[in-house]
Amino acid sequence: MAAAAPVTTYPLRLAAPLAGFMLLFFLTPLAMLLFVSGYADAGMTQWGSLQAWAKMLDAFGLGVLADTLWLGLQVTALTLVLGYALAWTWLRLPPRLQPVVIFIVMLPLLTSVVVRTFAWIVILGRQGIVNATLLSFGWIDDPIKLLYTRTGLVVALANVQLPLMVLPLITALQRIDPNLADASASLGASAWRTFRRVTVPLSLPGVVAGCLLTFAAAITAFISQSLIGGGQMLFMPMYLYQQASSLSNYPFAAAIGLTFLVAVLLCVSAFNALGRLSRGYAQA
Repeated sequence: MAAAAPVTTYPLRLAAPLAGFMLLFFLTPLAMLLFVSGYADAGMTQWGSLQAWAKMLDAFGLGVLADTLWLGLQVTALTLVLGYALAWTWLRLPPRLQPVVIFIVMLPLLTSVVVRTFAWIVILGRQGIVNATLLSFGWIDDPIKLLYTRTGLVVALANVQLPLMVLPLITALQRIDPNLADASASLGASAWRTFRRVTVPLSLPGVVAGCLLTFAAAITAFISQSLIGGGQMLFMPMYLYQQASSLSNYPFAAAIGLTFLVAVLLCVSAFNALGRLSRGYAQA
């Protein structure tokens, strides 16, 4: 009598529709971008050159890439601090207030990206809410420049991406057994030591997931980077848009897009590696 096949084993042909979808709508466009990046001129008359790649990988192109990734790290760090404090507070709120806080946190995602970006322009402007408040209290004599600055852009992006950090953190913190904190206190540990040695390690999977989502969303936020950052700062999405739409230099734009994609995939792989390590650390 033949042995029964395991219930978790499926024929490979069941994956054919998904494989065909990925091949048609993901791998094929990437192959086309790679082909276009091989042209030597913007008119795409001479193929077989690495001129676009050489231009992308020069000091200026790598500087734009590094600045974009650094922006993502800054936004992720600020969002992690704010998101962890908010998630920690949410767990200690009365149950009737928790849905209200979640709704407030989710508001940026429920609002059009253009609307919320222009709202931040009003908030950070020279006559905006922040400057008006500081002037009314007499803390400053003249309006300070907040719009079109790195600080203003980081703050605005952190507000927009905050739900992507808070929700994974809430999920991770909810899974921690409250008795662990009581056991730690009964053994003489202070509240800070319990937080540092018990809560933080057990919540690392949520931290890594939130950082991954926030980082990926921050470095690709084209509209927010363009409107709040202004023309004084150049990041990879705007760099790509300028070459493709304004200058019609499609070979160079293809090289920019592929380089940015590879950089993002490397960062995502690093976050995933940290996630695997954090799961092992939390289990230990």
